[in-house]
Amino acid sequence: MLERKKSGSMVCPGCGRLISVNAPSCIHCGRKNPGLWGWGPSLSRWLADFRGLVTSLTIACVALYVISLALDLSAVLHPRGMMSFLSPGMESLDRMGMTGRYAISHGRWWTLLTAVYLHGGILHILFNVMWLRQLGYMVEELYGTGRAFIIFTVSGVTGFMLSVMMGSMFTLGGSGAIFGMLGSLIYYGRKHGGDFGSALYRQVGSWAIMAFVFGFLFPNIDNWAHFGGFAGGFFISALMGLREARKEKKAITLAAGALVVLTLFCFLLAIIRPH
Repeated sequence: MLERKKSGSMVCPGCGRLISVNAPSCIHCGRKNPGLWGWGPSLSRWLADFRGLVTSLTIACVALYVISLALDLSAVLHPRGMMSFLSPGMESLDRMGMTGRYAISHGRWWTLLTAVYLHGGILHILFNVMWLRQLGYMVEELYGTGRAFIIFTVSGVTGFMLSVMMGSMFTLGGSGAIFGMLGSLIYYGRKHGGDFGSALYRQVGSWAIMAFVFGFLFPNIDNWAHFGGFAGGFFISALMGLREARKEKKAITLAAGALVVLTLFCFLLAIIRPH
């Protein structure tokens, strides 16, 4: 729970040394408003709990998948074929925030965000969770929790934006965000350089090629979302910079927190707005 600290000391997020929570700037490193008006310590603890970003995202996706199944049990109990086994019904996915040209044309802009966490079947969510756990830990370690969540969110949205522009009527899933993580790791390897950067660039580059090829080999895969997510992840990473070059400033922390709030707000809109 976020609580405001009105007095006492705290650890400066810029240099890691003790300062007053009310200090207008850190006396050691000069960082402006390190206490964020007293909210900084509580927000830092909250983000520390959120440090398991991959686990948190996995739980969110699985929980929403189970809810989408429960909303339309008839679709689950009467699958249309092997590939639709344990697949939520279209009505329940629409109610929870599936996106696409249909949703956007009806003014449901929030579905560009909610659809990132929704999945259309057991194989869909298993593949995405597998890739999320493969890539997410690396992105969080290299960029930090705040940047990693921003990369995930922005990539998911840019993926769906391109997909909608290219005419997809219905689309959902976290694959655009996952391709964004691929893009962010490729940017990191290219920018970092050296033995580590080169090895990372080659390894993740081979994964990206494999993932793109996989998308063209099977039907009903939203490759436009993959391209849009990859580009979004690469460019938002370039905009924020590497963690080594720039520590996670309060602007990043605030932006990540704002995206969490926006995501929750979008799901609230999906629940209360008529369809």
